[in-house]
Amino acid sequence: MANRDLAETLNHAIRNHDDPATVKAGAPAYLLLIDGFIQQSPRDTATLVAGSKLFASYAAVFVEDEQRARRMAGKAYDYSSRALCQRESSLCAVNEIPYDAFVARLPSLDDDDLPELFACATAWALLIQTRSDDWNALANLPKVEAMLERVLALEEKYEQGQAHLYLGVLRSLRPPAAGGRPEVGRSHFEKVIAMSEGRNLMAKVEFARRYARLVFDRALHDRLLREVLEADPYVPDLTLSNILAQQEARRLMNTSAAYFGE
Repeated sequence: MANRDLAETLNHAIRNHDDPATVKAGAPAYLLLIDGFIQQSPRDTATLVAGSKLFASYAAVFVEDEQRARRMAGKAYDYSSRALCQRESSLCAVNEIPYDAFVARLPSLDDDDLPELFACATAWALLIQTRSDDWNALANLPKVEAMLERVLALEEKYEQGQAHLYLGVLRSLRPPAAGGRPEVGRSHFEKVIAMSEGRNLMAKVEFARRYARLVFDRALHDRLLREVLEADPYVPDLTLSNILAQQEARRLMNTSAAYFGE
């Protein structure tokens, strides 16, 4: 119990830190520490989930080397899929289950399984992103979407509605002419922003980056980014994410005129 509590405490401490440079420099020690916890208790689902979150967050935000990011995303997925397998044996080796059978098994998961389900869905999404040139990896995106939809069905506000954020990104990858559903993506972004009362600044940044740029709506793009830059980033469990969002918002605003050609 002590290890899982410490692992979760580390995750919360990182989320609430206001200096990304310190987190980038210090987090690798935590990664080694949580690896040790998992080796000590390889079937402890809470520790596996905490490890998955930490590796996924670090890889997504701080790792620029593609191969290193892919390895870390792979470890995050491995930990979370093992945790999900511990909770529901019919979902072991999720990448090998045919889509229809996979979707049919998701209703077996209930509220108690949300940490493992959400961790696996988000780590899997990151792993696919790091392997965007691999069609076999991309073929698993519908499974990730189905998992996130199951999260919403169980508890829409879980992790401050972050499942909506992931679905907003996934459903804004392609324009309508290419079979995309950006308006569905917009709805997801608007929902997660509403749930946080506008305090989830990364949701606004992704809304601007993924949707507004895709549909070429500069007014929406610039309004969202101005709101991010004017906001107080200090929000429980969102502080680090919000500060990183403000950094990205400045970059996007600086390239707005060039992108939209106005």
